[in-house]
Amino acid sequence: MLNEYVYCPRLFYLEYVQREWAENLEVVEGRYVHRRADAAAGRVPTRAAAVTSETAIHARSVEVGSEELGALAIIDVLESDNGELVPVDYKRGAAPDTPEGAWEPERIQVCLQGLLLRANGYASSYGVIYYAADKTRARVDFTPALVARTLQLLADARALAASGVAPPPLVHSNKCPRCSLVGICLPDEINHLRKAEASAPAPTDAAPLPTEAPAPDASAPLPAPSRREVRRLMPARDDNKAVYVQGQGYTLGLKGDVLEIRDKAQTVDAARLLEVGQVNLFGNVQISAQALRQLASRETPILHLSYGGWLQAVTTPPPHKNIELRRRQFQAASDPALCLQLAKGFVGGKIRNSRLMLRRNGRALPQEALTQLAALRSVAERSDTLASLLGVEGSAARAYFEYFPAMFKLPPEEAPPFDFTGRNRRPPKDPVNALLSFGYSLLVKELLVALIGVGFDPYLGFYHQPRYGRPALALDLMEEFRPLVADSVVITVINNGEIGPSDFIERAGAFALKASGRKAFIEAFERRLDQLVTHPVFGYQVSYRRIFEIQARLLARTIMGEIPRYIPFTTR
Repeated sequence: MLNEYVYCPRLFYLEYVQREWAENLEVVEGRYVHRRADAAAGRVPTRAAAVTSETAIHARSVEVGSEELGALAIIDVLESDNGELVPVDYKRGAAPDTPEGAWEPERIQVCLQGLLLRANGYASSYGVIYYAADKTRARVDFTPALVARTLQLLADARALAASGVAPPPLVHSNKCPRCSLVGICLPDEINHLRKAEASAPAPTDAAPLPTEAPAPDASAPLPAPSRREVRRLMPARDDNKAVYVQGQGYTLGLKGDVLEIRDKAQTVDAARLLEVGQVNLFGNVQISAQALRQLASRETPILHLSYGGWLQAVTTPPPHKNIELRRRQFQAASDPALCLQLAKGFVGGKIRNSRLMLRRNGRALPQEALTQLAALRSVAERSDTLASLLGVEGSAARAYFEYFPAMFKLPPEEAPPFDFTGRNRRPPKDPVNALLSFGYSLLVKELLVALIGVGFDPYLGFYHQPRYGRPALALDLMEEFRPLVADSVVITVINNGEIGPSDFIERAGAFALKASGRKAFIEAFERRLDQLVTHPVFGYQVSYRRIFEIQARLLARTIMGEIPRYIPFTTR
């Protein structure tokens, strides 16, 4: 980890303190280069006196530590030279054209390995960095200056880890695009938000909660960033796909590195493990222990839903190791002022996006509908309690759904089955409400997955109050996406004829989707999540599923005090 600290203190903090981890091509290539060095082999004399000029040592993956130094290292290869031990560190790239023959982080790392050998009584005056790309060995002498620099950096890294405060991101650094954690760190995004907010607290302060300063208006516009200010340093889309299994009695099994969906002994469908981002099991679908273990080892969530689509359980690996975030989440949830500030952002974003949907898609829409929603959004921003904000949200929802049918574009002869007079929940009393309920169920599980991946406890919210079994934080973050994702999919499948009256079943005045309707809706839902959309704050295009993660991480940075306020996702 000292290598990471020298390269970027924030990278060190994210990996060592918050236990974040992500892989890119360079990480995978580095693991491949290390495949032999990581396989322990060879022996090292346990007594330093046993190492003489005649001793020949070539050992791999040697662990060495020192309580005095407070450090532990695994040396890739350990060699001997005239009675001394020589640590050899493997690197995937080529040797740099510098006077020292190696970058400082690499020289510091191999020097620390030498100091650990010395602390255990062995002689070690130099180390070697092996660059696999050009098969070059760079010698690093452990000079007094390098030793002093290494010890100072080790002390600095230990102090940073104990501080509990993440350092700020690098500014427009060329290191960021190649960093595997760039999608977690969000360097350009955080720097832009901090720059745009004159009241932003410095992230290196003693971590006060953001509410110690006056809460800014959650809807205040931010200046548009230049392309240079905010680079899209992450993939626009997540290449991994969601797997849905609806067939009752089906089994999800594993064959090699392939997930197989089986109906008895017959394979119905299959997907490679490395291409699976989440698994959704509806109703009575079985999963083998082998498949479950492999998915858990890859941190792939398994979502268990009822036959009708209600989320019932989530199978994940042990919780995210970022306990620091959850401590701040619980602290923030106990602060009424901060909860209100965040809640106004969630609700304001929802009302704005609801108004946008009506303005874009409504036919013969009276101006009073848009005026009413704009006024309610202003009232929401001035709310001084969560209870009053809840009332404003309810009024806005009633106004929005009153004009919701104006977005349907069906011929008159096809319209009656989709008559809609207002929103109701359980049980849905018409096909449109059945579609809305199913869409919200799919949406909440997506936000749940995003929040778990970031490290939140999804059951402790800021706007939706905790209640047994309710993922309150997922419902919070879901508010701004209800109109843009779930409602949009409902309108699309109705207007495009993807779902018709025959896709519903009615029982005692309650409507539910048949399997054919659920399949068509899920396909439309996944298309929507895969659609690229321009982020209103950062100006780059990413998919909705990627935006869920970005917004969850921005929420985390807000309650950690790195940025002054949460900006909801709204489109223009």
